[in-house]
Amino acid sequence: MKTEAKYFCLTVLVCFSIARFEPAQSADLEAIRKDIETYKILPKFVPPGPAFDAQKVMHGKGIISIPVSSSIPFITTLEQAFANVSKEVGFKFMEWKNQGLIPEWQNGMNYAVSQKYDLIDLLAGADPRILKTQIDLAKQAGVKVVSSHYSGIKQTVVPYLTSNVPSDYETGARLLAEWAVVRTNGKPNVLVITSDEVFSTAAMVDSMKAEFALFPDAKVVYVNVPITDWASKIQPAVQSAIQGNPELNFIIPVYDSMTQFVVPAITLTGASDRVKITSFNGTPFVIGYVQQGKVDMDVGESLDWSARGIMDAEMRVVGGLEPVKDPHTPVHIFDSTNADSAGHPPKPNTGYGTEYVNGFHKLWSLEK
Repeated sequence: MKTEAKYFCLTVLVCFSIARFEPAQSADLEAIRKDIETYKILPKFVPPGPAFDAQKVMHGKGIISIPVSSSIPFITTLEQAFANVSKEVGFKFMEWKNQGLIPEWQNGMNYAVSQKYDLIDLLAGADPRILKTQIDLAKQAGVKVVSSHYSGIKQTVVPYLTSNVPSDYETGARLLAEWAVVRTNGKPNVLVITSDEVFSTAAMVDSMKAEFALFPDAKVVYVNVPITDWASKIQPAVQSAIQGNPELNFIIPVYDSMTQFVVPAITLTGASDRVKITSFNGTPFVIGYVQQGKVDMDVGESLDWSARGIMDAEMRVVGGLEPVKDPHTPVHIFDSTNADSAGHPPKPNTGYGTEYVNGFHKLWSLEK
């Protein structure tokens, strides 16, 4: 009788737990679907701060940008957009071209000081953690030093920078996890490919872990592949994961340029029907993969919009105005329903609307 009573109580408890859990999970899935849909609507321009006279602030001033590497396509797009802003507003701008070597970054810092630039932009991973000596010398010479597109909104950067212009890596990563959850009805079995040496990766991983933790059936494995090893190690890692895990249903390369090595692995293993890809950045060739059905979804960011947000924040720093905490540069989901808006073939900065350009011009008092 005691055994039967214990079994009865356990049965009641399990049934009660299921009765409570299933509706909650269904509600969560519906909420996630609604959240995802809001990021498929064209983003609205949100001013990152009060309006100011950019031409007055930047008269006779100069900004030099030192990117993580000039060989990366998205860097080229950002730097060109920086140059376009400098022409619109009217100030000196230069990109310090490099191939991602630390001595090249150091030389760029020294050059900026010797040429009396007003601000040095450390873009997208030109790492301030290893440039402290150069940053200190620049600041002593009156040159402001700002990192941009380097960290997530919630990440803390080194204190010896003049300022930092973050990007919303956290939201982008949350949407990647949400997409995998919804597409698998709350049972994602995921391989996440990271590059842990990139500072922003930590923000993305933390955001995904928080989202997946809401679903007890989620199974996630994280594999680190440094940028220098993408071409040689991503494809075999993906093939091994697919062959070793017949339940695998999603792969999330955190930066979408990785997908060029993920897609062939899925094709070669014959797993296209069960294993889907979602990623972050909105690189044109990856949106092309979405159009072709090779990638399920890509979270994009307009690099022109991002560049304007960065320049806005840095012009404020030059002018001694209040620093920007959040540039409000949005992310936008591209899936099979709207990927065509990026063009055929997809083009940079296409599919996000043009409202933001007029918004920044008004913000900078260029429309008079």
